[in-house]
Amino acid sequence: METSPEHDEIVSFLSDPGTHGGAQVEVKRTHGAVVFLAGEDAYKIKRPVRYDYMDFSTLESRRRALQRELDLNRPAAGEIYRGLIPVTRSGGGHALGGEGDAVEWVLHMRRFPAEAELSAIAQAGDFGTTLARDLGAVIARYHAEAPVRDLDGAELIAEIITELDAAFIAMTDRLDDTATRNFTQGAEAQFARVRRLLAERAAAGYVRRCHGDLHMGNIVVLDGHPVPFDALEFDERLGTMDVLYDLAFLLMDLHHKGLRAQANIVLNRYLHAAGAEAHYDALALLPLFLGLRAGIRAMVAVQRADGAEKPDAALEEGRGYLEAANAHLAPPPALLVGVGGLSGSGKSTLAARLAPCIGPAPGAVHLRSDLIRKQFFDVDEFAALPESAYAPEVSETVYARLRDRANRALRAGHGVVVDAVHLHEHERSGTRALAEAAGADFAGLWLEAEPGVLIARVEARRGDASDADAAVVRGQLRAAPEVEDWLHVDASGSIDTTLRNAREALKDRC
Repeated sequence: METSPEHDEIVSFLSDPGTHGGAQVEVKRTHGAVVFLAGEDAYKIKRPVRYDYMDFSTLESRRRALQRELDLNRPAAGEIYRGLIPVTRSGGGHALGGEGDAVEWVLHMRRFPAEAELSAIAQAGDFGTTLARDLGAVIARYHAEAPVRDLDGAELIAEIITELDAAFIAMTDRLDDTATRNFTQGAEAQFARVRRLLAERAAAGYVRRCHGDLHMGNIVVLDGHPVPFDALEFDERLGTMDVLYDLAFLLMDLHHKGLRAQANIVLNRYLHAAGAEAHYDALALLPLFLGLRAGIRAMVAVQRADGAEKPDAALEEGRGYLEAANAHLAPPPALLVGVGGLSGSGKSTLAARLAPCIGPAPGAVHLRSDLIRKQFFDVDEFAALPESAYAPEVSETVYARLRDRANRALRAGHGVVVDAVHLHEHERSGTRALAEAAGADFAGLWLEAEPGVLIARVEARRGDASDADAAVVRGQLRAAPEVEDWLHVDASGSIDTTLRNAREALKDRC
């Protein structure tokens, strides 16, 4: 990689603890930037390089790129991004700021500990359910505020497929020829299936100027909240995409690293927070989007192998991503699982544990009647609703909304878990009918536990979307039906035991 003598001088200047009040400096280099970590601050400069896809060869181009990076990231990560500072000549040396002419530009940021990055949190085993839910909601807000772009969504995806096809043709000496051919055929087949949907999504305003590089390494947890940062700044077209393609990078990243439960939670909370019914139809795009994201990772890993200290490791990583990409492009069929039972039987806990293994990646859409009811009344999920909110006509409206979302997801080829009491026969038959209408397989699970267990559980609940109490359980017990057409699951024990019982009932479907 070429640099210039002046660039080397500036790197030396910014690497000097004297520049930062004596603080020790840690230097990190990428293909396009150098970052200097000193005390509580971080400083980034662009390298004076030119590639096919980005040009930082002039001082002005580097300033513009840093300014764009600042503008893109400040709305979501204002606590990190502080501003641009010139590096000026001062006598025989340089100064950070100062009155002279700028010879380089620096992006000043707040430094955060490496262990605050989501990738480090996941590696430490601390990526829990609450963080995954928060992350899905944060990304939904990010996309809601992202500016709409008037570009053809199908054309943008076609360009990516063409680029990957050309790249893989040049890599047949390092990647299995059958695997690359399967990728191209699979991507083209999926693209043909959803091309019209991509165009419709663009017309509806879902093609936006997104983050563009939304993986675990570009998310940090500050003060307990996930914050996306380091958005793709050097190419507006590459940063413009369907919002679900932006989300798909993170979903693929989580899924590939074995964090499948977290990926499923992020998807479900995103869908719930976004509140867009069209996103349930657009689940048809996920096999293609996940496949392309994994394909890009495969391409980059192989490219990185050239000149790497451990090329075999990089090539193996690339082959693993290509295998994952082909798996995403050939998803399993949709499956609808109905989870019913009286309040306190553990429906929602079980449904959340089952969802990651049902249907195409990253697992089933988990539709919970309690959450949909709270959304219907536009209240926080933990806010208590009055008894009137559970009137039969209201419940029918809630079930209708639940069935509509399930229908959309199933027709998109995605898996669904419907999580509701299903006390009445018409509710159970209505859920089964969804699968039949969509041509999907169906399994109904009826959870059972002793009355004392049910009552004890609802009385012990804290921070849950359900408003059911002991009186509600007693009322359900008096009206409890004889359920004959669903699979009965003993839910009286621990969640792990109930999950094992449910999987045995589902046999090889989860």
